[in-house]
Amino acid sequence: MKIVFLDAKTMGSDIDLSLFQQFGMFEAFETTAMPERIKHIGDAKIVLTNKVLIDKEVMDECPNLGLICITATGMNNVDLEYAKQKGIVVKNVAGYSTASVAQTTFMLVLSLLGQCGYYDQYVKSGGWTKSPMYTHIDRPFWEIKGKRWGIIGLGTIGKEVAKIATAFGAHVVYFSASGANKDAGYEQVTLASMMQICDIISIHAPLNEHTKNLIAKEQLNQMKKGAILVNVGRGGIVNETDLLEVIDAKEIFVGLDVLSVEPMIENHPLLKVKHPERLIITPHIAWASVEARAELMRLVGENIKEFIRQ
Repeated sequence: MKIVFLDAKTMGSDIDLSLFQQFGMFEAFETTAMPERIKHIGDAKIVLTNKVLIDKEVMDECPNLGLICITATGMNNVDLEYAKQKGIVVKNVAGYSTASVAQTTFMLVLSLLGQCGYYDQYVKSGGWTKSPMYTHIDRPFWEIKGKRWGIIGLGTIGKEVAKIATAFGAHVVYFSASGANKDAGYEQVTLASMMQICDIISIHAPLNEHTKNLIAKEQLNQMKKGAILVNVGRGGIVNETDLLEVIDAKEIFVGLDVLSVEPMIENHPLLKVKHPERLIITPHIAWASVEARAELMRLVGENIKEFIRQ
């Protein structure tokens, strides 16, 4: 049985893919461009893909295909309806990155709240060596304890963040974009209320009709002075054009791990904000701790085993 991984580079060079050799002849391509998809799949029975599109054309041209393993939770890169018609099994993986995303959320919040970048640069630039004092606290920083933390998207990851935030001493509230989520453990608030009352807001929601441009100019302007907004959900939930305008005019702090277009477009306007100390952008890494990626590959292996047993 032939197995191919179309975009193995998305897993990084430090993750062992040899576990897939137990199932048959395994071939990993670092990347696969659109015109290369059919050639790379060939007569493979099992295909692993993170972001490579598997559509009707690919399924028709690769008749031996029996299982598509999506090495992620989102399944929008596969034509699920046509796969069902063709009898092709499609399996994704959920829950592998909860700890990783929660940790990245706190990494961004703590970096912004504690002004870590400023103090690190102050020391490395030699400022501390010239100081007449043992300490330097020109940039105020704050504690999470006693702050009101708002969570948009109280699913598995949102609940993990809520648990940790509570342990830090924060008061957690949440907003459900769909209106379907009811969790008696935390106070539910409207979006307008959350933007106005919360010191920290983190986004852990999917991008859909309820969340696209959910945080735009109106919501950003409602935020308290000095408040922090972190998006580790999906790009497109925060309107980046509106964010650029507001963050230059108002003292809010923002951490983004996701953008509406990825990879980031060249000369992105957010790279030219007037107050770069108010903004941290990371390249969609929240899901990708070493442990999370290893667990992801293990669970993909379990999906293959289940397929073979059928």
